[in-house]
Amino acid sequence: MYRNHIFHQIYRKRGQELKKEKILIGIVCFTLTLAITLQLRTMAGTDSAVTKSFANDELKDKVLQWEERYEAITKALEKSNEELEKVRTASSQNDTTSKENSEKIKKNKMLLGLTDVVGDGVVITAEDGQVSGMTDNVIISQYLIHDTDLIEIVSELKNAGAEAISINDQRIVNMTSITCAGNVISINGQKVSSPFIIKAIGHPEMLYGINRPGGYINNMKYTSKASAKVVKSTNISIKKFNGAISSKYLLKQE
Repeated sequence: MYRNHIFHQIYRKRGQELKKEKILIGIVCFTLTLAITLQLRTMAGTDSAVTKSFANDELKDKVLQWEERYEAITKALEKSNEELEKVRTASSQNDTTSKENSEKIKKNKMLLGLTDVVGDGVVITAEDGQVSGMTDNVIISQYLIHDTDLIEIVSELKNAGAEAISINDQRIVNMTSITCAGNVISINGQKVSSPFIIKAIGHPEMLYGINRPGGYINNMKYTSKASAKVVKSTNISIKKFNGAISSKYLLKQE
């Protein structure tokens, strides 16, 4: 684009110079024509036919020379204008292509999770259950939200068409790992704990459908002492992925 701008400036400057030369030559031609007329009138009062013929031929030659130069400048100006128009057209096309590419890059970055996004969707609050009293029959693991729970919920959200997901402000991308790390869970290498605030942007009705009977969240009521609540929400803000996206095995196809 910068190169097109330089060409545009050069051709415009050249065109202005040619216009000035064209005007100057026009003035010269007019002046010479006027001079010829005055000289012919002056010579009309003399008796020297030789002097009259010589002066007349000399002035005619000068006029022809200037006329030829005027025509050359005119053609050069026309060519310069044509080149300038080509540069303008190319510049306009490049600007359009650049804007389209820029929009594609922005969209791809959003889909990859590399930008902050805002939209409607659902917010899920999943948290550990409360142990009322310690007895020999209490199985602590039944009261906890596990990494497998979060993985299942994220999977259902994706299947429901979620365009962006985060857990405790950790953006979920293709490279995200959700693993158990002792009594806490690690997401993107960052330790997070209950309550887990899961945000998802997408069609609210479709996303809310994960709360259906037979769905994973609904079944948690019967299989564990932990809880998960789904609510529709507007203007949900999800932060971008702050980790490093790298690839070791992807190869560019020729």
